[in-house]
Amino acid sequence: MTVKMIAVDMDGTFLNSQQEYDREKFSQLYQRMKQQEVRFVIASGNQYYQLKSFFPEVEDELSFVAENGAYVISEGEELFTGEIDPELVHDVLTILAAFTEGHTILCGKNSAYVAENEPESFIEHGRKYYHRLKKVPNLFEVKEDTLFKFALSFPVEQVSEVLEQLHDTLGEKVIPISSGHGDVDLIIPGIHKAHGLMKLQEVWGIKNHEVAAFGDSGNDLEMLKHAGFSYAMSNGQPKVKAVAKEIILSNDENGVLTKIEELLGN
Repeated sequence: MTVKMIAVDMDGTFLNSQQEYDREKFSQLYQRMKQQEVRFVIASGNQYYQLKSFFPEVEDELSFVAENGAYVISEGEELFTGEIDPELVHDVLTILAAFTEGHTILCGKNSAYVAENEPESFIEHGRKYYHRLKKVPNLFEVKEDTLFKFALSFPVEQVSEVLEQLHDTLGEKVIPISSGHGDVDLIIPGIHKAHGLMKLQEVWGIKNHEVAAFGDSGNDLEMLKHAGFSYAMSNGQPKVKAVAKEIILSNDENGVLTKIEELLGN
């Protein structure tokens, strides 16, 4: 069985706890991927502009399934952009206002947006994941963009309860998923990382059984179920380990690059 596409989540998977990775080792493996015509895809809940900053030398050669699949860019070209109906955005913001402990970033194609009355600590935290983050008087006023995701933050101990409440309140309008720590994303139904991978597979003629995927959180489940080769990090959530074919070394032990080296044939 040959792998023709390798898809990696970033936080908690490809990146270590310091938000870094072994750049020298990756560079060597990336050259081997190119020689073997294996596509390398970054599949993350984070913003495209943030994700590409990790790969300055080769960003224009790579493909990104950003924003949990809502924005797919391949070699600098836009392949897919999801959109949440503006009326629905308004309805969801109204519902979220009732969650007093939560904080919200509204994610769009051109930028992400945060209300200027949010705590500065939350805004600074947001900037790590959203390199384009605009402060606005309130999120209801954001109109001039294609909006495709809500990124929410709650105290970690509340996340499972909040996920249930959001499921009950929102129905199938947008789907709440855990993306690690206290973060919860609201995504367009059916638009997830696996959907983004399928868009790329169509372009490249790659079958599901030729895909290897790596993840650690709830937003990786569809992608891991979809891929012929699926790997959960040892630091991953239990439900992620349950669907993966194999559990590998943690994100702080170079788990992804070690496994990629194996897949490429030491």
